[in-house]
Amino acid sequence: MSRADDLPVVRTLAELADLVERHHGLYVRWSRGPEADLADASSTDDLTGVRMSGLSANPLDVEDWWDDRPVAVWVARRLYDYSHLPHEKGPGVYPWVLRGREASRGPDNEPLVADVRPMCRLDDRTIDEARDAVDRQDTSWGPLRRPGR
Repeated sequence: MSRADDLPVVRTLAELADLVERHHGLYVRWSRGPEADLADASSTDDLTGVRMSGLSANPLDVEDWWDDRPVAVWVARRLYDYSHLPHEKGPGVYPWVLRGREASRGPDNEPLVADVRPMCRLDDRTIDEARDAVDRQDTSWGPLRRPGR
């Protein structure tokens, strides 16, 4: 397994949207990176401590009902929803993109992915652009866990 530093870096939301348009079966995972995750290739349920049958990740594939809306907004939403994780999980946690096979579902109905192939890591600028894109949607949307609320 290559080190996270060896992964290509996606630096913009447009670059990530282009990747999602060209490849099916991509997921984003927020963790300390592929090297740490693929040592045992499973996630652990935070509530019960139960080891699960794959890495928890969030799908990036655009759903059919999205129609011809901008892929960048879709991807921004997928990133924004979990952008709280680096603060919650601690130093060294960052988003990276993988391909794999959905093996099961976790306790929050998230995909558990097996046969993982790391694709790239996301630069902080990509996350900043995702926040800006969501803010431009003129809603009161927020990440799933909002500090102080």
